[in-house]
Amino acid sequence: MEALIIDSLSLLIRWLHLITGIAWIGASFYFVWLDNSLETPPQWKKDKGVSGDLWAFHGGGIYEVAKYSSSPEQMPKYLHWFKWEAYSTFITGALLLIVVYYLRADLYLMGSHPLIDTPIKSIIASLSFLLAGVVSYEILIRSLAKNNPRIFLTGLIILIAFSCWLSTQWFSPRASYLHVGALMACVMVNNVFLGIIPTQKRFIQAIEGGKKTNSDEMAFAKRRSIHNNYFTLPVLFCMISNHYSFLYGHSYNWQILIWIIAITAYARHFFNLRHRGLIKPHILIVAMGLALTLFAALAWEITLKNTSLNSNTLDSVEPKLTQKNQTLELMTTHCTVCHANTTTYAGFNAPPAGLVFENLEQLKHAKDIVLPAIKSNYMPLANLTQLTDEERQRMIEVLEAL
Repeated sequence: MEALIIDSLSLLIRWLHLITGIAWIGASFYFVWLDNSLETPPQWKKDKGVSGDLWAFHGGGIYEVAKYSSSPEQMPKYLHWFKWEAYSTFITGALLLIVVYYLRADLYLMGSHPLIDTPIKSIIASLSFLLAGVVSYEILIRSLAKNNPRIFLTGLIILIAFSCWLSTQWFSPRASYLHVGALMACVMVNNVFLGIIPTQKRFIQAIEGGKKTNSDEMAFAKRRSIHNNYFTLPVLFCMISNHYSFLYGHSYNWQILIWIIAITAYARHFFNLRHRGLIKPHILIVAMGLALTLFAALAWEITLKNTSLNSNTLDSVEPKLTQKNQTLELMTTHCTVCHANTTTYAGFNAPPAGLVFENLEQLKHAKDIVLPAIKSNYMPLANLTQLTDEERQRMIEVLEAL
């Protein structure tokens, strides 16, 4: 019953998180596009304080959008604010982190770090990781972004790279990628909550009070918004990365994550430039080339391992059969409690990811998924079945030979 309740909560919150995330990222994409697409208005609009305008067609009608450099001639009765898309995404994301990773910290969150050896410690480490990352970003942007943008960018790159490495040391491989994504998402919410919205409120207060508006402060808030825009694609990747154990379970998992974050942020740069009329297709070509290089290297590594294994196969059939029989016994003990047509582990009502390992043929078809999970010690979950290092190595050898 408890597992069913947790799974139901996870489903509901994940669905809400997806909906609110779409709304937030959609708003981010739209407003960066809008700001980059504004054109010089006619003089009569300039006289009214309009700094840029845009005409668009959508939904069966023509829209006219105008951006004021300061305040309009008369403030509208209703002014729409875009903040709850971010806040609701953060709230549902935090709830999802609690339900999936904190309530099951022993299964999904705990890694192999000797000092983080209990569920409570892993939760504390998670909260510390996220808080420290947000504080570090805030220090960087407040101290360097205005006067030393290149140094700020270098510091931001170092912060993200260090976070990629640290997450793989503190948390399980699957949770490590998720935490880097959650950290960047927390930075994005922080930009809205501490930077963008307070600045916008002071801007409105100045207009209503008949005071001069602070254009530098608004430009700085816009910079935070642009940072959020570049974070969107890396965050989305991290959110879906738990489906791809060949990446997070790789021995170079944190370097792979850095590579993917860089590629996706660079690809986003193409679209931001394109909105300003600067079409540079080489950016997408380079991004695609880097992505293909990464996946080609991973495929080549698997091929080399398989070739090496095939050249060193056991000389006799009997030892192979013995190893296979032993592996079947290990599977029954350590795998089929969850990965079976009828699961016996209380935490799952159905085999995770639909994977069933009741015979070697089923294991063979899924070995590209299973091997990284076993090699990285991610499976069995939290090693609840007490798989020894010797048994793990034996399973790896047989799996690689299949």
